[in-house]
Amino acid sequence: MTSTITGLPDRYRPLDELGPVERTETGVIHSWRAKDRVLNRDVAVRVHVPGGPPARAWIARALTAGGLATPALAMVYDASEGTGGEAGSPAYVVNEWIDGQTLAERLTAGPMGEREARTVLRRLAEGVAEAHRVGLAVGGLGPETVVLRPNGLVGLRAVPAATGSVQEDISALGALLEFCLTGRPAGAPGAPAVIGAPDLAALVRRARSTEPGSRLASAAAMAALLAERPRAGARPVRGGDESDSGWLGRLREHRETERVAAADRAPQPGHEEDDERPQRVSPGTLPPVPSGRWADDDLLHDIDPEHDAEADDAEADDDHDDRAGSATRRRLLVVGLPLLALLIVIALAYWVGTSVLSVAGEEVDRAPGAAPAPSTSPAAETAAAPATDAAPAAITGATVLDPFGDGEPENVDDVPASFDGDPATAWSTLTYRGSADFGNLKPGVGVVYDLGSEQPVGGVTVTTTTPGITVEVRTGDSPDGDLDSYAVAADGTVDGTGELAFEEPVTTQYVLVWVTGLVPADDGFQGSLAEVAVTPAT
Repeated sequence: MTSTITGLPDRYRPLDELGPVERTETGVIHSWRAKDRVLNRDVAVRVHVPGGPPARAWIARALTAGGLATPALAMVYDASEGTGGEAGSPAYVVNEWIDGQTLAERLTAGPMGEREARTVLRRLAEGVAEAHRVGLAVGGLGPETVVLRPNGLVGLRAVPAATGSVQEDISALGALLEFCLTGRPAGAPGAPAVIGAPDLAALVRRARSTEPGSRLASAAAMAALLAERPRAGARPVRGGDESDSGWLGRLREHRETERVAAADRAPQPGHEEDDERPQRVSPGTLPPVPSGRWADDDLLHDIDPEHDAEADDAEADDDHDDRAGSATRRRLLVVGLPLLALLIVIALAYWVGTSVLSVAGEEVDRAPGAAPAPSTSPAAETAAAPATDAAPAAITGATVLDPFGDGEPENVDDVPASFDGDPATAWSTLTYRGSADFGNLKPGVGVVYDLGSEQPVGGVTVTTTTPGITVEVRTGDSPDGDLDSYAVAADGTVDGTGELAFEEPVTTQYVLVWVTGLVPADDGFQGSLAEVAVTPAT
């Protein structure tokens, strides 16, 4: 049986039509949200009219996309070319239905901050790069099709579009980054929007460029650049466009230095006839020869014949100076060593007289039964000395947070090992297969640490036995909240021991260390927290 509305198999029951009709050279594509009656789940269904040969290229692209497994792209569940014609069945592609807020809906509230825009576009670019790796141009990258998932990830509906190219995908990513940072669509009328971060402004310009020498090479390069953080205190770019990134400024300075050096090496007018004759080296200038005295002597002999006599006189003077210096050193040793020994004897005698004899005199003069003189104990001195480093905040308990798991516990009994003061013991995730992104099953798992009461926190130090894991440090008001209830305060890669400092102190009772990326382990991928120390804000 087939649906009377769309000509789809009866398995898919259309619920409501989505968005405008997509018109292509081979027909039109309608999009529906539908119910999969067999698996009882919502899906996205796109129907190409007519079916048959006109839709063959689109279906081939969909089958390629079916081999991808990345949270950034809606999965392809089913596809059929159809038979076409008025009595035939249409072609269709069934995608994963992605719940969440579209990027267009999010930006109605205003532009994103730099950190949020970097995260959203980096995750989207990573998914697009994965499609490009298998030779598939995604297409259809727009604010209406990019969805912010409730778990913090990003997803693209309608994969793949009817048409597209790799360079169009990269350009669309640049336009989306500009939209996120400014709140204005690319090419909107009016004065151009200003992007505050110079490196992001340069990245947008390169992604949207059509010049072969200046445009961005790949979506993977864009993801890598978005993952970088601008260095604190980086020197400003001198000259040129203020939106140039640091590396462009350094390249410009390097080229300017080479230009000045080339100008200095160029022959002066009127002296071309002297180029082939030996030249006297000007004071303060050394010729480019190998290091070593023999090379300098040979070269100077070639340049100036008088150098031999001068060198001989200089060597004679050097020998005389060496002999005079040796005699002076011997005299200093003969006179200085006895004086040094005498000074040592005097110092020892003074110490014996002031320390040992004075203590003995006090014992003789002290009356029987008299109380000893008050003194300051080492413990008292230690207590009186101010602490130089703040001690880590006390952790009163911890629990595993696994809102996207399938119910299998993530080594919950080992959680105390992550804050017991012993880096040799650790809590670890389960072992996942196929991908460092938790086997593409979920975005992460973490441990919530209870500090006992609200207090200002300045950062977290994480030690791991699986170097290379990526983590986010989040803070929240309740140990039972979902992931979105914990705000991201810091993130990074942990190699051994890593200090993740907050940009601003946060007053909180609960600190979540959320593991977002694993590393290769036996038979799969795994991550561990060997020691977690919460640093109080100073």
